Amino acid sequence: MDCLFCKLVAGEIQPDKVYENEFVLGFKDLYPQAKEHYLFISKEHTTHANEMSENHPEQLSHIFDAIRDFTKSNSLEKDGFRIVNNLGPNGGQTVFHTHFHVLGGEKLRGFGA
Repeated sequence: MDCLFCKLVAGEIQPDKVYENEFVLGFKDLYPQAKEHYLFISKEHTTHANEMSENHPEQLSHIFDAIRDFTKSNSLEKDGFRIVNNLGPNGGQTVFHTHFHVLGGEKLRGFGA
């Protein structure tokens, strides 16, 4: 498989890690859209969130537990943050390994209600 994020998990490419456990890897985004911008991925490959939810729902729990642990250990929880997931080309997904963006460290522009 020629998946960029699978190469990160395999250690072929070294990301700027901020979190890791046996199920999840968290690292800084190379093209940050906020003062703090991280990506959280399952170490097991799925293409998008719907596939993950349908076939491997436990991965969602692992990822959101990791995000909780990470944001509690720094000022993100205190000051607030946003979690974003893009699905498919029209949704803005450019790497087809399910991932969640965690953005914060500054007041983010409004998004919906």
